[in-house]
Amino acid sequence: MPPPPKNRGHAPANAGQGRPPPQQPGRRMASRDAGERAAFFARREAATVLRRVLRGDASKRAGGSIKSLVYSPSVRNKRATFALVCQTLKYLTILKEVFASTGVLSSKWKKQEELVYVTAYDILFGQEIAVSGPVEQFIMLHKDAFRTALEKMCAKRKVNTVEDLLSKKSTVKPKPRFLRVNTLKTTSGSVIEVLKKTHKVVKDDIVPDMLVLPPGTDLHKHPLVTDGKVFLQGKASCMVAVALCPKPGWKVIDACAAPGNKTVHLAALMNGEGSIIACELNKERAKTLQHTVRKSGANNIETVNGDFLEIDSNDPSYAEVRAILLDPSCSGSGISTERLDHLLPSHSRDDQDDAGSTARIRKLSAFQRKVLSHALSFPSVERLVYSTCSIHQAENEDVVNSVLPLATSLGFELATPFPQWRRRGLPVFDGSEHLLRTDPEDDLEGFFIALFVRKAAADDTSELAKDGGTLGVKRKRACTARNHGLRAFSSLRLSRMDALCSIWRL
Repeated sequence: MPPPPKNRGHAPANAGQGRPPPQQPGRRMASRDAGERAAFFARREAATVLRRVLRGDASKRAGGSIKSLVYSPSVRNKRATFALVCQTLKYLTILKEVFASTGVLSSKWKKQEELVYVTAYDILFGQEIAVSGPVEQFIMLHKDAFRTALEKMCAKRKVNTVEDLLSKKSTVKPKPRFLRVNTLKTTSGSVIEVLKKTHKVVKDDIVPDMLVLPPGTDLHKHPLVTDGKVFLQGKASCMVAVALCPKPGWKVIDACAAPGNKTVHLAALMNGEGSIIACELNKERAKTLQHTVRKSGANNIETVNGDFLEIDSNDPSYAEVRAILLDPSCSGSGISTERLDHLLPSHSRDDQDDAGSTARIRKLSAFQRKVLSHALSFPSVERLVYSTCSIHQAENEDVVNSVLPLATSLGFELATPFPQWRRRGLPVFDGSEHLLRTDPEDDLEGFFIALFVRKAAADDTSELAKDGGTLGVKRKRACTARNHGLRAFSSLRLSRMDALCSIWRL
């Protein structure tokens, strides 16, 4: 059997740069030592992420996607860590079978099994750089036994290479790279001037201050990203805050806020004016939320590590809340590909465990109904967006339909965000045409958006909106004027959000 293939996704630091020039022995040793040290620490960071990913997957309580965990502030070598996590997950079934057949994974090493798997992948299939850490020494000690086990696996299954042993899991269809310009720090024009020097960049035709770059564009280390001037955020995700359309000066709640991209988008749409209460129950995710807020430069956001359901909607402190963004926990089925869920151990099990998946979705939808009903109970709320990154009717149309009697009794009605967007809600009840769905067929994530507007508030803007409860072309023109330092509609202070609301067209 030929030796296991090298994986090009995780290569030495000088990969692709050609053969290095001759060096003195001392310089070669220093370079090698530096590479080994970098690989050593990358494995530890990857093992920490892998532990959270596997535990979350096993409990169905993921603390974040692979990408969000890797690109958290605590991970220093993000590129190497991301590659190691993804490739270890890709080879995990094979690695587990190798360890089982060799019987070398004693209880001592099982306590560090994520690091063992990462190191075994890296040494057997990746760089083959092994610094003198105890786990590295353990893998190197048994390297020949692992190679023999791999050969037997290939022979038993009548394949030629280890690559042929890999399951044929879903692959990610390349999508455009979307960037949201953080208008609290810069302008779209300034960002375009910087990016067009090295990238093809165009403005999105529906979401204001959103730029579109070719698929595969990697900007994670670009100064615009690290400085918080742009956010790497999907278009469908950005449509959620635009649909809410909060005005400058409003008091707003983001009920389930982490990681915070939608929260800081709201702040930008409000020009940094008014106030936003961002709630997040999970302690670790609340830290990520706080980091996102600091990075954005928004100073009108109060982060709360607590449960939105425990807020008393009749508390005088919340009497002035005018808008609520509710993006609660969901199955994530609409972004499973972007989240790289096809790499998780549960992915293949889910195909054979429909009952378990259905039970989980039932629990999620019950929670979603509860939290949406609570959001509707705030007395001064004029606009409320319920959104999910799910494709399941049970989490989307069914949840909205179940709360409609309550919403109607409180004076709410469904409005139509982005009325010219062709993909609407599933036709399962009267009024579902007001709902919005996005789909991978649109080169987007799978999202769902429902916009509730209190009828009294809708009547106040009836002069401006003649197209099903949304702001129309007149407002678009007014917002264009505002962007040139002018004011229109003297009774309203138009915001960047207003501009977006008026550009709801596709």
